[in-house]
Amino acid sequence: MSYTAPVDRISFSLKHEAGFDRLFDAIPELDADLISSILDEAGKFTTEVIAPTNQIGDEEKAHLETQGVVVPDAFRDAYKQLVDNGWPTLSASEKYGGQGLPISLANAVFEMLNSNIAFTLCQMLTSGAVEALEAHASEEQKEKYLHQIISGNWSATMNLTEPQAGSDVGAVKTKAEPQTNGTYKIYGTKIYITYGDHNMTENIIHLVLARTPDAPEGTKGISLFIVPKFFVNDDGSLGDRNDVKCIGLEDKLGIHASPTCVMSFGENDGATGWLIGAENTGMAAMFTMMNNARLNVGIQGVGLAEQATQIAMSYASDRIQGRAPDAQRGDNTPVAIASHPDVRNMLMTMRALTDAARAICYENGVFHDLAHFSGDEKAKAFNELLTPISKAFSTDIANEVSSLGVQIHGGMGFVEETGIAQFARDAKILPIYEGTNGIQAIDLINRKLPLANGAIISEYLDQIEETIIQCAREETLKELSSALKNGLADLRVATDFMLTHPDKLDRLYGATDYLTLFGLVAGGHYLARGALGTMKTNEMMHKVKTASFFMDRLLPRTKGHLASILSTKEHLENEEIFQIVG
Repeated sequence: MSYTAPVDRISFSLKHEAGFDRLFDAIPELDADLISSILDEAGKFTTEVIAPTNQIGDEEKAHLETQGVVVPDAFRDAYKQLVDNGWPTLSASEKYGGQGLPISLANAVFEMLNSNIAFTLCQMLTSGAVEALEAHASEEQKEKYLHQIISGNWSATMNLTEPQAGSDVGAVKTKAEPQTNGTYKIYGTKIYITYGDHNMTENIIHLVLARTPDAPEGTKGISLFIVPKFFVNDDGSLGDRNDVKCIGLEDKLGIHASPTCVMSFGENDGATGWLIGAENTGMAAMFTMMNNARLNVGIQGVGLAEQATQIAMSYASDRIQGRAPDAQRGDNTPVAIASHPDVRNMLMTMRALTDAARAICYENGVFHDLAHFSGDEKAKAFNELLTPISKAFSTDIANEVSSLGVQIHGGMGFVEETGIAQFARDAKILPIYEGTNGIQAIDLINRKLPLANGAIISEYLDQIEETIIQCAREETLKELSSALKNGLADLRVATDFMLTHPDKLDRLYGATDYLTLFGLVAGGHYLARGALGTMKTNEMMHKVKTASFFMDRLLPRTKGHLASILSTKEHLENEEIFQIVG
């Protein structure tokens, strides 16, 4: 079982599907040679160092021992090389030791690193904490923590979830008691804390949501605190251990090597924490982390889907079984299963969905960069619009693609020895953490579609219309253009429903269907862009076939989603649902 970083596909998607070249005007020091060299080196590093640790981690797992959590030795070695080569610093601020490169470039590298998502989760949570600290911490706090976190010498966590507070963040009960020296004593238990403890870094900086005395109820009364595993002295050296520890690891379906911790704060004298910003403003900082994490989880989905696709293609090419479906009578020559129509259909579905999700995530990142580097407010709004699509659509297709990977392996796919089952197990967490995909759908229809009174979604749909017009001018792409036009028509009807239908419950019942419909049309839009790029440059000519397959075989799914959105919801509102479902 092997993985080769798809550098050519990634480079093509950045340029022709996501419009990365728009950043050259916003970032004068950026040039194509630099981008190419970074992607090439990342490809080598992930292929040779990171990907080989994936199955090792799944088998060896993380363990809680007396001294704390221990990860597989292969992870420690890989992490040291990650840090020594400077990969954690790519998009972080130069002021604190980062390279200041675009998020969209870091996302492309992050996709390749996600040839092992259990390993890369540590860096994902750390990068989210960096964004939160850069945006909300005091200058003193930034100087004290960011240099070491950005370098990778220290990692960081997000401590939100409690037994009674998952998606309902306002139910958090962890206490923060102010002290006379300006610090706070933190008391409480957090669950599902990714890399809450491990032995890959010297220190772990926990960002913890908690309530101060007399804080308002709900999310308005939540504050955010820095709680280091080891205290940091004024000279930057590490001091005594703080009163925080991992008291348990979850036994999970997948991502076995990623320690998912139950964290105890303040079992003894109270964990010492430092307030970030003002009291009761923790949610703003937490959403900074969450928005970063949601796009990154989408990219995790792309990375996992890419690896599952490669492994399935390799197996289907090597596995000899049966005659060719169009073999002449008497020709009993056995062929690879990739010759069989059903297997070919599955393989092409895997490739098309993966490429579509990649492009959605990549332009999401480009919009983020345009907003950050040039202050483009419209790009900021497009970034907000696409984030729930990137997170939910990409992780949904990761589950579909990994399931198809198992199916292509047949009985061997159900056997752990082949390794493909790991992808199906690992993929299942992606639609769940960092905000379930159902919550992404609600966010999309309630917050993102109404941006600028609907002007942002309207302009985005007009961009798809322009791609359709451009494709129609190319003889080879006319059928593709027509199919995308039909999909866009479905999306326009569904969008109008979501913006104008008076019944909120009706809209909520259709939210997930709407997000999926949106993702399909957006994916088709970017694949069509890629086909146009191919026609202009003669690069990666197979992209035209991928786009055509997507339009012919996958985009028609919009019809079913639209019908579901517009259908009666009476059977869902039945008061006897508990008896019906039973």
